[in-house]
Amino acid sequence: MKAEAGTEPARGAGTESSERGAGTGTRAAAPAPWAARLTADGAPFAVRDGVYASGPRTLREFVEAVWAYGDRVFLVSEDARVTYREFFDAACGLARRLVAEYGLRPGDRAVVALRNHPEWQVAFWAAQLAGLVAVPLNAWWTEDEFAYALDDCAPRVLLVDGERLPRVRAWARRHAVPGIVFHGDGSEEAEEGFTAYVPDTDPHLGPPDVEVTPEQDATIVYTSGTTGRPKGAVATHLAQAGAAVNPRYFAAAAALARGEVPGTGPAPVSLTTFPFFHVAAFTSFYAVMAAGGTLVMMRKWDAGRALELIREHRVTHYAGVPTTALQLLEEARRAGDGLESLTLLSTGGAPAPPGIVAGLAERYGERIEPRNGYGLTETCGGVLSHVGAEYRAHPGGAGRPSPVTEVRIEAPDAGGVGELWLRGQSLIRGYWGDEQATRAAFTDDGWFRTGDLARIDDGGRVTIVDRLTDMVIRGGENVYCVEVERVLQEHPGVADAAVLGLPHPVLGEEVAAVVRLRPDREAEVDAEALRAHVAARLAAFKVPARILVRTEELPRNPTGKLLKRELRERFTAGDG
Repeated sequence: MKAEAGTEPARGAGTESSERGAGTGTRAAAPAPWAARLTADGAPFAVRDGVYASGPRTLREFVEAVWAYGDRVFLVSEDARVTYREFFDAACGLARRLVAEYGLRPGDRAVVALRNHPEWQVAFWAAQLAGLVAVPLNAWWTEDEFAYALDDCAPRVLLVDGERLPRVRAWARRHAVPGIVFHGDGSEEAEEGFTAYVPDTDPHLGPPDVEVTPEQDATIVYTSGTTGRPKGAVATHLAQAGAAVNPRYFAAAAALARGEVPGTGPAPVSLTTFPFFHVAAFTSFYAVMAAGGTLVMMRKWDAGRALELIREHRVTHYAGVPTTALQLLEEARRAGDGLESLTLLSTGGAPAPPGIVAGLAERYGERIEPRNGYGLTETCGGVLSHVGAEYRAHPGGAGRPSPVTEVRIEAPDAGGVGELWLRGQSLIRGYWGDEQATRAAFTDDGWFRTGDLARIDDGGRVTIVDRLTDMVIRGGENVYCVEVERVLQEHPGVADAAVLGLPHPVLGEEVAAVVRLRPDREAEVDAEALRAHVAARLAAFKVPARILVRTEELPRNPTGKLLKRELRERFTAGDG
C-alpha cells in the first residue's frame, strides 16, 4: 500500500495532531482541548503500544471486576431482577460445569443462542470465565442458517433456549454435540445430549482454574450476511477488552464536553433493545457493566411498552436501532410522555436519520443528549462516537475515533470521499476458517477495508457517505444513497426511505427509492411531491427517477439494516 494513495491516519483524541495534507485529502484536525486530560500519560485512557495502558487485557479480567458491585441490580427482565453478585456466581457455576462436566478447554467453541434473557449474559460470560470462544448466534435464524454457522465454527457445546432447541436439534444429533437448554418446557430432558440449565450459585468457589491470555480468541461473531453468507469474525481477548473500554472513554469524553467531571453521576439505567448477539449490544452492555449500571431488557420491541419500562425503572439511557428510537419518540409525542428520567438516546446498528436529532431538540431541548457513532462486527462494536452539541451541529456525521483507533480515507476523490480504513486494538484478527476473505479485508500492515465511503471534515469528524456496494453510478456521476435517503427522511410525510440503484440501458444505473409514508400524510404525498422535495435540495442527477410509495414497513434485518436486495427485487418484478 502506497502512502500517497490515501490520507494520513486520523487518530484518536489522545494522539498528536496533524495538519492538512497537500493533495492527499483531509487529515485529522487537532484534538479537542480536553482530550489530553483523558489520554495523557497516567490518565485513565492513556495509550501505550496501541492499546489502553491501564485497561483489562482479557474479558475474564473485565467481568471479574464487576463482582465488586455486589447487590446492585444488573439485569432486569419481564420476570426477574438479577444483582451483579447473583450474575457473577451463576456465570462462575456454569463455567465450572463446562470445564469439569463437559471437559471443555480453552479454544473450544461454545455457541450461545438465546433471546435477550438474563441467562444470555450468564452463558456468554461463563464461556469467557472458562477460556472458551463464545459464539453468539443470531436468534432469528432459521434451522438452515443455524446449520451453516454450526458447520462453520464446529462448537463443542450448545447453550440455547427452548425456542432455539428445535432449530439446532438435528445438527446436534448428527454431530453428537451436547447442549444446555435455558427456559425450556421440560421436554429437553428427552433429547439425547441435552440437559436443562440448573443454576449453580455457590459464592465460594469462583471461576474455574484456567489460563486466559490476551492473545487467545474470545469470540466469533457472524456478520449479518445482507450481501451473502455470513462470515465468522474472530476477536481476541485483547481486542474485546479494547472494545469494552471504548464506550467508557466516549462517556468520559461526552461528560467533559458538557463541562462535567467524568464518573461522578449516578450509574446508568439502560433500556437496551439491541439483540445481544449484535455488536451494538456489546457496546451497550460493556458500558453498563463498567459503570455498575442496570440493563433493562424487553422480550419483544413495542414502543408503548418501552415507555412503560422507562417510567417504571427510571431509565436514563436508551439504546437501539434508529427505527425503534424514532418509534419511541413518536409514541412519547402521541402519549404526551415527557421522558423525564431519560438523559441519553443512543442509536447504532444502522445509519441514523437526521430526524432523530431534530426531534429530540424540538421537544426536549438539550436535556436528552443524542448519541450515535460507527462500528462494525469487525471492530467489535463502536469505534467512532458522535454526541451532544457536536452531534446536534453535524447530524449527518459519525463522530471521532477512540484513542486506540486509527482512521484513514483511502484514495479520496476531489471531494475528500474515499474508502474508510481502520486499524486498532478492537479490530478482529480475521474470519474463521476463511483466509481468502481475511486477506481481502485486511492489508499486510493491519488496515481493515470497511467497504464504507467516508470523509473527514476540517474539524476531524468522520462522516459516512455510503457503502461502496450501495453507491449508484449514474452516467458516470456518483450518487451516495445515504445522502438521498437523508433528504427524503427530512420530508414531514416520510417515515422511512431506502435508495438504491437499478440497471439502465443508457446511464448504466438510475436512482430509485422506496418510501414509507406516515399514516396521517398518505393522502397528500405522492412520488412527484417527493421528487420535487429532493430536487430542491440536491443536484438533478441525484433525484430518484423511480419512487415506490408504500404504507408497510421497509424490510430490515433484526439489527435494523435495510434489505435492499428485497427492495430491488420488487422493482424488477414490476412493482415500481
